[in-house]
Amino acid sequence: TVAGLLNCSPGEIIFTSCGTEADNMAIRCAVRDLGVTDIISSPIEHHAVEHTVKEIDASGQARAHLVRLDGQGHVDMAHLEELLAGLATEGRKALVSLMHANNEVGTRIDLHAVGSLCRKHGALFHSDTVQTMGHYRFDLQELPVDLIVASAHKFHGPKGIGFLYMRAGTGLKPMLQGGSQERNMRGGTENLYGIIGMAKALELAYEDLEGHMEHVQALKTRMMDRLRGEVPGVVFNGDPGPDGLYTVLSVRFPDDGRGEMMLYNLDIEGISASGGSACS
Repeated sequence: TVAGLLNCSPGEIIFTSCGTEADNMAIRCAVRDLGVTDIISSPIEHHAVEHTVKEIDASGQARAHLVRLDGQGHVDMAHLEELLAGLATEGRKALVSLMHANNEVGTRIDLHAVGSLCRKHGALFHSDTVQTMGHYRFDLQELPVDLIVASAHKFHGPKGIGFLYMRAGTGLKPMLQGGSQERNMRGGTENLYGIIGMAKALELAYEDLEGHMEHVQALKTRMMDRLRGEVPGVVFNGDPGPDGLYTVLSVRFPDDGRGEMMLYNLDIEGISASGGSACS
């Protein structure tokens, strides 16, 4: 089962239609049900988080704060602690919402470090783990997170199914009203085929995860080496090292006119490529 693979209780997993729904449920219900007055996020979150936080801030339900990042997209941990300490001193309740890995440039945060800071200052911690679920191992008994989300198609499962992990005792109430499905946490008929497919995809993803990681990392390293050797002035965005996703390589090419023909030339060679992110 999904819960077994993540070392949590089945009652802590709520199946949703996608990661976007799960993110919305986590953030909106935390504000509505848990007395959250302030949300700390970053400027490079997925739209499912970014737009939700902006709407909540604009409507006056909670105040939004952006933690500073360095040039590679890493969280400024000193600034995060400063924000958390300030809110705690004022008696305010904070929710920290930071994605585990950025979908554009691949930079990862340290879930243990961020979660530990949140616990130190009495804040809730939500992380969008859509990009990392099925690509890294998660032990939710050990990780200091309250809410994480996933989407099956990111680890070769079916589209239209995802889940929200909600630590036992968190206290969220349903976002969607209706029947008693998902232990009264999400009304509506479950996508049974999707759930089964997602569970199987996650199981397969973890069968030889270390071997898969090594293989894909080798491909990424080879591509970086070739680009450095053949494209003078190439720049890798985010953190292309061990603190970045092994599945993502973001590249910036010199503005010398060659980039305009790149997608066309790749297509001629039978290589599928697009000029943007599917998430946008």
